[in-house]
Amino acid sequence: MSDPIRLSINGMACAGCVSAVEDALKSVPGVRSATVNLGERTALVEGDGVSADALVEAVRKAGYDAAELRGLDDEAEKEALELAEYRQLWWRAIVAGGFGFGLFAAGMLDLLPPVVERQDVWMLISLLTLVVMARVGGHFFRGAIASLKAGRGNMDTLVALGTGTAWLYSTLVVLMPDQLPVLARHAYFDAALIIIGLVSLGSALESKARGKTSLAIKRLIGLQPRTARVIRNGKEIDLPVEEIGLDETIRIRPGDRIPVDGVVFEGSSHVDESMLTGEPMPVEKQPGDEVYGGTLNTKGSFLMRSTRIGKDTALAHIIELVRQAQASKPPIGRLVDKVAAVFVPIVVSVAIVTFIVWYLFGPEPRLAYAVVTGMTVLVIACPCALGLATPISIMVGVGRAAEHGILIRNGEALQRAGQVDTVVFDKTGTLTEGRPLVTALLPAEGVTESELLQVAASLETGSEHPLGEAIVAHAGEQGVEVQAVEDFAALSGFGVRGQVGGRACLIGNRRLLDEQGIAPGALAAEAERLAGQGETPMFVGCDG
Repeated sequence: MSDPIRLSINGMACAGCVSAVEDALKSVPGVRSATVNLGERTALVEGDGVSADALVEAVRKAGYDAAELRGLDDEAEKEALELAEYRQLWWRAIVAGGFGFGLFAAGMLDLLPPVVERQDVWMLISLLTLVVMARVGGHFFRGAIASLKAGRGNMDTLVALGTGTAWLYSTLVVLMPDQLPVLARHAYFDAALIIIGLVSLGSALESKARGKTSLAIKRLIGLQPRTARVIRNGKEIDLPVEEIGLDETIRIRPGDRIPVDGVVFEGSSHVDESMLTGEPMPVEKQPGDEVYGGTLNTKGSFLMRSTRIGKDTALAHIIELVRQAQASKPPIGRLVDKVAAVFVPIVVSVAIVTFIVWYLFGPEPRLAYAVVTGMTVLVIACPCALGLATPISIMVGVGRAAEHGILIRNGEALQRAGQVDTVVFDKTGTLTEGRPLVTALLPAEGVTESELLQVAASLETGSEHPLGEAIVAHAGEQGVEVQAVEDFAALSGFGVRGQVGGRACLIGNRRLLDEQGIAPGALAAEAERLAGQGETPMFVGCDG
Protein backbone atom coordinates (compact mmCIF):
# COMPACT_ATOMS: atom_id res chain seq x y z
CA MET A 1 0.00 0.00 0.00
CA SER A 2 1.34 3.44 -0.97
CA ASP A 3 1.64 6.30 1.53
CA PRO A 4 -1.38 8.62 1.65
CA ILE A 5 -1.13 11.63 -0.66
CA ARG A 6 -2.13 15.08 0.59
CA LEU A 7 -3.28 17.72 -1.87
CA SER A 8 -3.96 21.41 -1.47
CA ILE A 9 -7.21 22.21 -3.28
CA ASN A 10 -7.94 25.67 -4.67
CA GLY A 11 -11.29 26.95 -5.91
CA MET A 12 -13.68 25.17 -3.54
CA ALA A 13 -16.46 27.49 -2.43
CA CYS A 14 -18.99 25.39 -0.55
CA ALA A 15 -20.08 21.90 0.48
CA GLY A 16 -21.21 21.17 -3.06
CA CYS A 17 -17.60 21.41 -4.22
CA VAL A 18 -16.54 18.70 -1.75
CA SER A 19 -18.55 16.00 -3.53
CA ALA A 20 -17.29 17.17 -6.93
CA VAL A 21 -13.63 16.97 -5.91
CA GLU A 22 -14.07 13.66 -4.06
CA ASP A 23 -15.79 12.07 -7.07
CA ALA A 24 -13.03 13.36 -9.36
CA LEU A 25 -10.33 11.86 -7.12
CA LYS A 26 -12.15 8.54 -6.73
CA SER A 27 -12.40 8.23 -10.51
CA VAL A 28 -8.60 7.88 -10.74
CA PRO A 29 -7.62 4.19 -11.09
CA GLY A 30 -6.13 2.73 -7.91
CA VAL A 31 -7.77 5.19 -5.48
CA ARG A 32 -9.44 3.42 -2.53
CA SER A 33 -10.59 6.44 -0.58
CA ALA A 34 -10.55 10.22 -0.96
CA THR A 35 -11.50 12.65 1.79
CA VAL A 36 -11.79 16.37 1.11
CA ASN A 37 -11.64 18.89 3.94
CA LEU A 38 -13.46 22.08 2.97
CA GLY A 39 -12.28 23.90 6.09
CA GLU A 40 -8.57 23.28 5.39
CA ARG A 41 -8.92 23.18 1.59
CA THR A 42 -7.04 19.87 1.44
CA ALA A 43 -7.65 16.31 0.27
CA LEU A 44 -6.26 13.05 1.66
CA VAL A 45 -6.08 10.20 -0.86
CA GLU A 46 -5.25 6.55 -0.18
CA GLY A 47 -4.69 3.88 -2.78
CA ASP A 48 -2.23 1.61 -4.57
CA GLY A 49 0.04 2.79 -7.34
CA VAL A 50 -1.59 6.23 -7.52
CA SER A 51 0.50 9.18 -8.68
CA ALA A 52 0.02 12.71 -7.41
CA ASP A 53 0.14 14.02 -10.99
CA ALA A 54 -2.88 11.89 -11.96
CA LEU A 55 -4.82 13.16 -8.96
CA VAL A 56 -3.98 16.80 -9.71
CA GLU A 57 -5.05 16.34 -13.33
CA ALA A 58 -8.39 14.81 -12.25
CA VAL A 59 -9.07 17.75 -9.92
CA ARG A 60 -8.28 20.26 -12.65
CA LYS A 61 -10.65 18.52 -15.07
CA ALA A 62 -13.37 18.95 -12.46
CA GLY A 63 -12.85 22.72 -12.56
CA TYR A 64 -10.55 23.20 -9.55
CA ASP A 65 -6.81 23.47 -8.99
CA ALA A 66 -4.58 21.26 -6.85
CA ALA A 67 -0.98 20.76 -5.75
CA GLU A 68 0.70 18.03 -3.71
CA LEU A 69 1.74 18.81 -0.13
CA ARG A 70 4.97 17.04 0.80
CA GLY A 71 6.76 18.72 3.69
CA LEU A 72 7.30 21.74 5.90
CA ASP A 73 8.17 24.07 3.04
CA ASP A 74 4.93 23.17 1.25
CA GLU A 75 2.97 23.97 4.41
CA ALA A 76 4.66 27.38 4.59
CA GLU A 77 3.87 27.99 0.92
CA LYS A 78 0.26 26.96 1.47
CA GLU A 79 0.04 29.38 4.40
CA ALA A 80 1.43 32.20 2.24
CA LEU A 81 -1.13 31.46 -0.49
CA GLU A 82 -3.94 31.49 2.06
CA LEU A 83 -2.76 34.85 3.39
CA ALA A 84 -2.71 36.25 -0.15
CA GLU A 85 -6.22 34.88 -0.71
CA TYR A 86 -7.39 36.47 2.56
CA ARG A 87 -6.11 39.89 1.49
CA GLN A 88 -7.64 39.52 -1.97
CA LEU A 89 -11.02 38.64 -0.47
CA TRP A 90 -10.91 41.77 1.68
CA TRP A 91 -10.06 43.83 -1.39
CA ARG A 92 -13.02 42.34 -3.25
CA ALA A 93 -15.34 42.99 -0.32
CA ILE A 94 -14.22 46.62 -0.02
CA VAL A 95 -14.41 47.40 -3.76
CA ALA A 96 -17.73 45.68 -4.47
CA GLY A 97 -19.31 46.69 -1.17
CA GLY A 98 -18.10 50.28 -1.41
CA PHE A 99 -19.35 50.76 -4.96
CA GLY A 100 -22.62 48.95 -4.19
CA PHE A 101 -23.36 50.87 -1.00
CA GLY A 102 -22.45 54.11 -2.82
CA LEU A 103 -25.13 53.40 -5.43
CA PHE A 104 -27.58 52.41 -2.70
CA ALA A 105 -26.96 55.64 -0.73
CA ALA A 106 -27.20 57.78 -3.88
CA GLY A 107 -30.55 56.21 -4.70
CA MET A 108 -31.90 56.67 -1.18
CA LEU A 109 -30.86 60.35 -1.21
CA ASP A 110 -32.43 60.94 -4.66
CA LEU A 111 -29.07 61.85 -6.15
CA LEU A 112 -29.66 59.67 -9.23
CA PRO A 113 -32.04 60.75 -12.02
CA PRO A 114 -35.00 58.55 -13.10
CA VAL A 115 -34.08 55.88 -15.63
CA VAL A 116 -36.38 57.25 -18.38
CA GLU A 117 -34.85 60.73 -18.13
CA ARG A 118 -31.13 59.91 -18.20
CA GLN A 119 -30.57 56.56 -19.87
CA ASP A 120 -26.99 57.59 -20.66
CA VAL A 121 -26.13 57.97 -16.94
CA TRP A 122 -27.71 54.63 -16.10
CA MET A 123 -26.01 52.93 -19.02
CA LEU A 124 -22.70 54.19 -17.67
CA ILE A 125 -23.64 52.80 -14.24
CA SER A 126 -24.54 49.48 -15.89
CA LEU A 127 -21.16 49.28 -17.62
CA LEU A 128 -19.26 50.26 -14.46
CA THR A 129 -21.20 47.63 -12.51
CA LEU A 130 -20.34 45.02 -15.14
CA VAL A 131 -16.65 45.93 -14.92
CA VAL A 132 -16.68 45.67 -11.11
CA MET A 133 -18.60 42.37 -11.25
CA ALA A 134 -16.13 40.96 -13.78
CA ARG A 135 -13.06 42.20 -11.90
CA VAL A 136 -14.20 41.44 -8.35
CA GLY A 137 -16.78 38.70 -8.79
CA GLY A 138 -15.59 37.07 -11.98
CA HIS A 139 -14.45 33.96 -10.08
CA PHE A 140 -18.10 33.26 -9.16
CA PHE A 141 -19.10 33.12 -12.83
CA ARG A 142 -16.03 31.09 -13.84
CA GLY A 143 -16.74 28.65 -11.01
CA ALA A 144 -20.39 28.41 -12.00
CA ILE A 145 -19.49 27.62 -15.61
CA ALA A 146 -16.97 24.97 -14.53
CA SER A 147 -19.47 23.33 -12.18
CA LEU A 148 -22.18 23.31 -14.84
CA LYS A 149 -19.76 21.65 -17.28
CA ALA A 150 -19.23 18.96 -14.64
CA GLY A 151 -22.99 18.59 -14.24
CA ARG A 152 -23.04 19.99 -10.71
CA GLY A 153 -24.05 23.10 -8.84
CA ASN A 154 -22.31 24.93 -6.01
CA MET A 155 -22.25 28.27 -4.21
CA ASP A 156 -20.75 29.93 -7.29
CA THR A 157 -23.81 28.82 -9.24
CA LEU A 158 -26.17 30.49 -6.79
CA VAL A 159 -24.22 33.76 -6.54
CA ALA A 160 -23.70 33.94 -10.31
CA LEU A 161 -27.37 33.31 -11.03
CA GLY A 162 -28.52 35.81 -8.40
CA THR A 163 -26.19 38.68 -9.27
CA GLY A 164 -26.28 37.97 -13.01
CA THR A 165 -30.07 38.06 -13.01
CA ALA A 166 -30.07 41.34 -11.07
CA TRP A 167 -27.63 42.97 -13.52
CA LEU A 168 -29.41 41.64 -16.63
CA TYR A 169 -32.86 42.76 -15.43
CA SER A 170 -31.51 46.20 -14.46
CA THR A 171 -29.80 46.62 -17.85
CA LEU A 172 -33.06 45.73 -19.62
CA VAL A 173 -34.80 48.38 -17.53
CA VAL A 174 -32.22 50.93 -18.70
CA LEU A 175 -32.42 49.90 -22.37
CA MET A 176 -36.20 49.43 -22.62
CA PRO A 177 -37.89 51.40 -19.84
CA ASP A 178 -41.00 52.05 -21.97
CA GLN A 179 -41.61 48.31 -22.35
CA LEU A 180 -42.09 47.88 -18.60
CA PRO A 181 -44.73 49.14 -16.19
CA VAL A 182 -43.81 52.35 -14.33
CA LEU A 183 -43.46 50.58 -10.98
CA ALA A 184 -41.15 47.96 -12.50
CA ARG A 185 -38.63 50.54 -13.73
CA HIS A 186 -36.18 50.02 -10.92
CA ALA A 187 -32.50 49.05 -11.34
CA TYR A 188 -30.78 46.62 -8.94
CA PHE A 189 -27.14 47.30 -9.77
CA ASP A 190 -26.46 48.16 -6.13
CA ALA A 191 -27.94 44.85 -4.96
CA ALA A 192 -25.74 42.81 -7.33
CA LEU A 193 -22.56 44.50 -6.07
CA ILE A 194 -23.56 44.43 -2.39
CA ILE A 195 -24.23 40.69 -2.66
CA ILE A 196 -20.77 40.09 -4.13
CA GLY A 197 -19.23 42.30 -1.44
CA LEU A 198 -21.01 40.53 1.42
CA VAL A 199 -20.21 37.05 0.10
CA SER A 200 -16.55 38.07 -0.29
CA LEU A 201 -16.57 39.46 3.26
CA GLY A 202 -17.98 36.16 4.54
CA SER A 203 -15.30 34.25 2.64
CA ALA A 204 -12.59 36.49 4.15
CA LEU A 205 -13.84 35.86 7.68
CA GLU A 206 -14.04 32.14 6.91
CA SER A 207 -10.46 32.20 5.60
CA LYS A 208 -9.30 33.81 8.85
CA ALA A 209 -11.13 31.13 10.86
CA ARG A 210 -9.47 28.39 8.77
CA GLY A 211 -6.07 29.90 9.55
CA LYS A 212 -6.71 29.63 13.29
CA THR A 213 -7.71 25.97 13.04
CA SER A 214 -4.29 25.01 11.62
CA LEU A 215 -2.38 26.50 14.58
CA ALA A 216 -2.03 23.05 16.17
CA ILE A 217 -0.21 21.69 13.11
CA LYS A 218 2.00 24.79 13.00
CA ARG A 219 2.92 24.37 16.67
CA LEU A 220 3.75 20.69 16.17
CA ILE A 221 5.89 21.52 13.16
CA GLY A 222 7.53 24.26 15.24
CA LEU A 223 8.74 21.63 17.73
CA GLN A 224 11.30 20.47 15.21
CA PRO A 225 14.34 22.77 15.05
CA ARG A 226 15.37 24.06 11.65
CA THR A 227 19.06 23.30 12.19
CA ALA A 228 21.21 20.89 14.19
CA ARG A 229 24.87 20.73 15.21
CA VAL A 230 26.34 17.75 13.35
CA ILE A 231 29.87 16.39 13.76
CA ARG A 232 31.45 15.47 10.41
CA ASN A 233 35.12 14.70 9.87
CA GLY A 234 35.84 15.81 13.42
CA LYS A 235 34.28 19.26 12.90
CA GLU A 236 31.03 20.60 14.34
CA ILE A 237 28.83 22.28 11.73
CA ASP A 238 25.27 23.62 11.79
CA LEU A 239 23.14 21.94 9.13
CA PRO A 240 19.46 22.20 8.11
CA VAL A 241 17.50 19.29 9.57
CA GLU A 242 16.59 18.16 6.04
CA GLU A 243 20.30 17.45 5.34
CA ILE A 244 20.81 15.15 8.34
CA GLY A 245 21.36 11.56 7.27
CA LEU A 246 21.15 8.26 9.08
CA ASP A 247 23.93 7.37 11.54
CA GLU A 248 25.02 11.01 11.85
CA THR A 249 26.67 12.20 15.09
CA ILE A 250 24.75 15.13 16.57
CA ARG A 251 25.66 17.24 19.58
CA ILE A 252 22.76 18.23 21.82
CA ARG A 253 23.44 21.21 24.09
CA PRO A 254 21.46 22.44 27.10
CA GLY A 255 18.14 23.94 26.00
CA ASP A 256 18.29 22.37 22.50
CA ARG A 257 15.35 20.64 20.91
CA ILE A 258 16.36 17.25 19.58
CA PRO A 259 16.20 17.41 15.75
CA VAL A 260 15.61 13.73 14.85
CA ASP A 261 15.14 10.37 16.55
CA GLY A 262 18.31 8.65 17.71
CA VAL A 263 20.33 6.95 20.45
CA VAL A 264 22.58 8.58 23.07
CA PHE A 265 26.16 7.24 22.99
CA GLU A 266 28.09 9.80 25.04
CA GLY A 267 27.10 12.07 27.94
CA SER A 268 23.86 12.23 29.93
CA SER A 269 20.99 14.58 30.54
CA HIS A 270 17.30 14.86 31.35
CA VAL A 271 14.91 15.28 28.41
CA ASP A 272 11.41 16.73 28.58
CA GLU A 273 9.29 14.23 26.61
CA SER A 274 5.91 15.64 27.66
CA MET A 275 4.98 16.34 24.02
CA LEU A 276 5.13 12.55 23.46
CA THR A 277 4.06 11.02 26.76
CA GLY A 278 2.22 13.79 28.60
CA GLU A 279 4.43 13.10 31.63
CA PRO A 280 5.73 16.35 33.17
CA MET A 281 8.92 14.89 34.64
CA PRO A 282 11.97 15.05 32.35
CA VAL A 283 13.38 11.59 31.64
CA GLU A 284 17.00 10.75 32.44
CA LYS A 285 19.03 9.79 29.39
CA GLN A 286 22.20 7.70 29.51
CA PRO A 287 24.27 6.09 26.74
CA GLY A 288 22.11 3.52 24.96
CA ASP A 289 18.81 5.36 25.63
CA GLU A 290 16.57 6.49 22.77
CA VAL A 291 15.72 10.16 22.24
CA TYR A 292 13.02 11.60 19.98
CA GLY A 293 12.85 14.55 17.63
CA GLY A 294 10.93 17.53 18.98
CA THR A 295 11.60 16.74 22.65
CA LEU A 296 13.47 19.29 24.77
CA ASN A 297 16.87 18.75 26.35
CA THR A 298 17.07 20.44 29.75
CA LYS A 299 20.53 21.12 31.17
CA GLY A 300 22.91 18.33 30.25
CA SER A 301 24.87 17.83 27.04
CA PHE A 302 25.32 14.63 25.06
CA LEU A 303 26.13 13.12 21.69
CA MET A 304 23.51 11.10 19.83
CA ARG A 305 23.45 9.02 16.67
CA SER A 306 20.50 9.54 14.30
CA THR A 307 18.39 6.45 13.64
CA ARG A 308 15.16 7.87 12.12
CA ILE A 309 14.92 11.01 9.99
CA GLY A 310 12.34 12.88 7.90
CA LYS A 311 8.91 11.27 7.76
CA ASP A 312 10.08 8.33 9.88
CA THR A 313 10.48 10.29 13.14
CA ALA A 314 7.96 10.02 15.96
CA LEU A 315 7.09 13.73 15.60
CA ALA A 316 6.42 13.33 11.87
CA HIS A 317 4.07 10.43 12.60
CA ILE A 318 2.22 12.53 15.20
CA ILE A 319 1.83 15.41 12.74
CA GLU A 320 0.51 13.01 10.10
CA LEU A 321 -1.95 11.50 12.59
CA VAL A 322 -3.28 14.95 13.48
CA ARG A 323 -3.60 15.85 9.80
CA GLN A 324 -5.49 12.66 9.04
CA ALA A 325 -7.74 13.18 12.04
CA GLN A 326 -8.52 16.75 10.99
CA ALA A 327 -9.29 15.60 7.46
CA SER A 328 -11.47 12.66 8.55
CA LYS A 329 -15.24 12.86 8.57
CA PRO A 330 -17.52 11.71 11.38
CA PRO A 331 -20.90 10.17 10.48
CA ILE A 332 -22.60 13.57 10.75
CA GLY A 333 -20.06 15.00 8.30
CA ARG A 334 -20.85 12.33 5.71
CA LEU A 335 -24.55 13.07 6.15
CA VAL A 336 -23.90 16.78 5.54
CA ASP A 337 -22.05 15.96 2.30
CA LYS A 338 -25.02 13.91 1.06
CA VAL A 339 -27.39 16.78 1.80
CA ALA A 340 -25.06 19.33 0.20
CA ALA A 341 -24.83 17.28 -3.01
CA VAL A 342 -28.53 17.89 -3.71
CA PHE A 343 -28.83 21.21 -1.91
CA VAL A 344 -27.95 23.52 -4.83
CA PRO A 345 -30.29 21.89 -7.37
CA ILE A 346 -33.11 22.11 -4.81
CA VAL A 347 -32.37 25.79 -4.14
CA VAL A 348 -32.37 26.59 -7.86
CA SER A 349 -35.69 24.76 -8.21
CA VAL A 350 -37.18 26.69 -5.29
CA ALA A 351 -35.94 29.97 -6.80
CA ILE A 352 -37.58 29.14 -10.15
CA VAL A 353 -40.87 28.23 -8.43
CA THR A 354 -40.67 31.46 -6.39
CA PHE A 355 -40.15 33.50 -9.58
CA ILE A 356 -43.11 31.83 -11.32
CA VAL A 357 -45.49 32.19 -8.35
CA TRP A 358 -44.67 35.89 -7.87
CA TYR A 359 -44.91 36.52 -11.62
CA LEU A 360 -48.29 34.83 -11.91
CA PHE A 361 -49.94 35.77 -8.63
CA GLY A 362 -47.96 38.64 -7.14
CA PRO A 363 -48.94 42.31 -7.04
CA GLU A 364 -47.78 44.80 -9.63
CA PRO A 365 -45.07 45.21 -10.76
CA ARG A 366 -45.04 41.43 -10.94
CA LEU A 367 -41.85 41.06 -12.97
CA ALA A 368 -39.84 43.23 -10.60
CA TYR A 369 -41.11 41.37 -7.54
CA ALA A 370 -40.48 38.00 -9.24
CA VAL A 371 -36.87 38.95 -10.06
CA VAL A 372 -36.15 40.26 -6.56
CA THR A 373 -37.68 37.28 -4.72
CA GLY A 374 -36.03 34.71 -7.01
CA MET A 375 -32.67 36.44 -6.61
CA THR A 376 -33.13 36.55 -2.82
CA VAL A 377 -33.75 32.81 -2.61
CA LEU A 378 -30.63 32.10 -4.66
CA VAL A 379 -28.36 34.29 -2.57
CA ILE A 380 -29.49 33.63 1.00
CA ALA A 381 -29.46 29.86 0.46
CA CYS A 382 -25.72 29.61 -0.29
CA PRO A 383 -24.64 26.43 1.55
CA CYS A 384 -21.41 27.88 3.00
CA ALA A 385 -22.16 27.21 6.67
CA LEU A 386 -23.59 23.79 5.86
CA GLY A 387 -20.26 22.55 4.55
CA LEU A 388 -17.98 24.42 6.95
CA ALA A 389 -19.59 23.75 10.33
CA THR A 390 -18.51 20.10 10.64
CA PRO A 391 -14.94 20.26 9.24
CA ILE A 392 -14.02 23.40 11.16
CA SER A 393 -15.42 21.88 14.37
CA ILE A 394 -13.35 18.74 13.79
CA MET A 395 -10.22 20.77 13.03
CA VAL A 396 -10.60 22.94 16.13
CA GLY A 397 -11.33 19.94 18.39
CA VAL A 398 -8.49 17.77 17.11
CA GLY A 399 -6.09 20.73 17.03
CA ARG A 400 -6.82 21.85 20.58
CA ALA A 401 -6.48 18.27 21.81
CA ALA A 402 -3.10 17.92 20.06
CA GLU A 403 -1.86 21.11 21.77
CA HIS A 404 -2.58 19.44 25.12
CA GLY A 405 -0.92 16.15 24.19
CA ILE A 406 -4.12 14.26 23.30
CA LEU A 407 -4.11 12.57 19.89
CA ILE A 408 -7.50 11.88 18.29
CA ARG A 409 -7.23 9.40 15.43
CA ASN A 410 -10.38 10.33 13.50
CA GLY A 411 -13.49 12.49 13.50
CA GLU A 412 -15.80 9.60 14.42
CA ALA A 413 -13.94 9.12 17.72
CA LEU A 414 -14.38 12.84 18.46
CA GLN A 415 -18.11 12.66 17.74
CA ARG A 416 -18.53 9.59 19.96
CA ALA A 417 -16.56 11.31 22.73
CA GLY A 418 -19.54 13.62 23.12
CA GLN A 419 -21.49 10.67 24.53
CA VAL A 420 -18.85 9.80 27.17
CA ASP A 421 -20.12 10.19 30.74
CA THR A 422 -17.31 8.43 32.66
CA VAL A 423 -13.53 8.75 32.33
CA VAL A 424 -11.16 6.31 34.08
CA PHE A 425 -7.49 7.24 34.53
CA ASP A 426 -4.96 4.45 34.97
CA LYS A 427 -2.63 6.27 37.37
CA THR A 428 -2.50 9.33 39.55
CA GLY A 429 0.63 10.60 37.84
CA THR A 430 -1.42 11.44 34.76
CA LEU A 431 -3.33 14.16 36.61
CA THR A 432 -0.66 16.69 37.50
CA GLU A 433 0.09 20.38 37.13
CA GLY A 434 2.96 19.54 34.82
CA ARG A 435 5.74 20.36 37.30
CA PRO A 436 6.96 18.78 40.57
CA LEU A 437 6.22 20.53 43.88
CA VAL A 438 7.24 19.89 47.48
CA THR A 439 4.09 18.68 49.25
CA ALA A 440 5.35 17.65 52.70
CA LEU A 441 8.38 17.86 55.00
CA LEU A 442 8.77 15.00 57.53
CA PRO A 443 11.83 15.64 59.72
CA ALA A 444 13.21 13.02 62.07
CA GLU A 445 13.08 13.56 65.82
CA GLY A 446 15.23 16.48 66.93
CA VAL A 447 15.31 18.09 63.46
CA THR A 448 13.17 21.07 62.41
CA GLU A 449 11.51 21.42 59.01
CA SER A 450 13.69 24.47 58.34
CA GLU A 451 16.89 22.54 58.99
CA LEU A 452 15.73 19.65 56.83
CA LEU A 453 14.81 21.98 53.96
CA GLN A 454 18.09 23.91 54.25
CA VAL A 455 20.25 20.78 53.92
CA ALA A 456 18.12 19.41 51.05
CA ALA A 457 18.11 22.71 49.13
CA SER A 458 21.85 23.22 49.68
CA LEU A 459 22.63 19.81 48.18
CA GLU A 460 20.21 20.22 45.28
CA THR A 461 21.54 23.66 44.31
CA GLY A 462 24.20 21.91 42.26
CA SER A 463 21.82 19.29 40.85
CA GLU A 464 20.14 19.31 37.44
CA HIS A 465 17.31 16.97 38.46
CA PRO A 466 13.73 18.37 38.22
CA LEU A 467 12.97 17.19 41.77
CA GLY A 468 16.05 19.02 43.00
CA GLU A 469 14.92 22.21 41.25
CA ALA A 470 11.52 21.89 42.96
CA ILE A 471 13.23 21.59 46.40
CA VAL A 472 15.40 24.67 45.75
CA ALA A 473 12.37 26.64 44.57
CA HIS A 474 10.41 25.65 47.70
CA ALA A 475 13.28 26.77 49.93
CA GLY A 476 13.27 30.13 48.21
CA GLU A 477 9.52 30.49 48.76
CA GLN A 478 9.97 29.68 52.45
CA GLY A 479 12.86 32.14 52.88
CA VAL A 480 15.37 29.39 53.75
CA GLU A 481 18.96 30.29 52.89
CA VAL A 482 21.09 27.62 51.27
CA GLN A 483 24.63 26.89 52.41
CA ALA A 484 27.79 26.33 50.41
CA VAL A 485 28.38 22.68 49.48
CA GLU A 486 31.83 21.10 49.24
CA ASP A 487 32.82 17.80 47.61
CA PHE A 488 29.55 17.71 45.66
CA ALA A 489 28.92 14.52 43.69
CA ALA A 490 25.94 13.39 41.64
CA LEU A 491 25.12 9.71 42.09
CA SER A 492 23.37 8.71 38.88
CA GLY A 493 20.11 6.91 39.56
CA PHE A 494 20.37 7.49 43.31
CA GLY A 495 20.76 11.18 44.27
CA VAL A 496 23.55 13.55 45.31
CA ARG A 497 25.96 13.96 48.21
CA GLY A 498 28.29 16.61 49.60
CA GLN A 499 29.62 18.46 52.66
CA VAL A 500 27.05 20.90 54.15
CA GLY A 501 28.21 22.94 57.16
CA GLY A 502 31.03 20.50 57.80
CA ARG A 503 28.74 17.46 57.78
CA ALA A 504 28.64 14.67 55.20
CA CYS A 505 25.07 14.79 53.84
CA LEU A 506 23.14 13.14 51.07
CA ILE A 507 19.69 13.28 49.44
CA GLY A 508 18.10 10.72 47.16
CA ASN A 509 15.83 7.71 46.91
CA ARG A 510 15.43 4.73 49.21
CA ARG A 511 18.09 2.77 47.30
CA LEU A 512 20.65 5.44 48.20
CA LEU A 513 19.91 4.99 51.90
CA ASP A 514 20.18 1.22 51.63
CA GLU A 515 23.50 1.50 49.80
CA GLN A 516 24.86 3.81 52.50
CA GLY A 517 23.52 1.59 55.27
CA ILE A 518 21.16 4.25 56.66
CA ALA A 519 17.91 3.01 58.18
CA PRO A 520 14.93 5.40 57.71
CA GLY A 521 13.22 4.02 60.82
CA ALA A 522 9.65 5.22 61.37
CA LEU A 523 9.83 7.42 58.26
CA ALA A 524 9.79 4.33 56.04
CA ALA A 525 6.06 3.78 56.63
CA GLU A 526 5.29 7.44 55.87
CA ALA A 527 7.33 7.21 52.67
CA GLU A 528 5.36 4.17 51.53
CA ARG A 529 2.09 5.95 52.27
CA LEU A 530 3.11 8.98 50.19
CA ALA A 531 4.33 6.77 47.35
CA GLY A 532 0.95 5.04 47.36
CA GLN A 533 -0.65 8.45 46.71
CA GLY A 534 1.48 9.00 43.64
CA GLU A 535 4.10 11.19 45.32
CA THR A 536 7.89 10.70 45.16
CA PRO A 537 9.61 10.41 48.59
CA MET A 538 13.14 11.88 48.86
CA PHE A 539 15.34 10.98 51.86
CA VAL A 540 17.90 13.28 53.49
CA GLY A 541 20.67 12.03 55.78
CA CYS A 542 23.70 13.54 57.47
CA ASP A 543 26.67 11.86 59.18
CA GLY A 544 25.13 8.42 58.78
